[in-house]
Amino acid sequence: MSAILSQVIRRQIATTAQRSSGHAATAGEHSGGYKLWKRMTFFVAFPAVGLCMLNAYLGHQEHAHHARPEFVKYEYLAKRDKRFPWGEGNKSLFHNPHANALPDGYEA
Repeated sequence: MSAILSQVIRRQIATTAQRSSGHAATAGEHSGGYKLWKRMTFFVAFPAVGLCMLNAYLGHQEHAHHARPEFVKYEYLAKRDKRFPWGEGNKSLFHNPHANALPDGYEA
């Protein structure tokens, strides 16, 4: 019984390998595969990127109208043991005055 089963499995694997290697073994024939990817690019990829951009823009518009949270001075958060080596030394390198607070509170 096991000999018959293993022979059937071997035959199935051999025929599957022959079927799948049929197109890959032919040299020089592309049969228009580039047209599929070109269409996929224009009709799937570009609209998907556009929808992602729209989603990001609308999400940004929602959060742009929120007031920033009230500043609470915690001693462990904005601890400055030494000054930063740029500017006045109190602001980080990518400081945003609207979003990032200084140790004393928000700017203007």
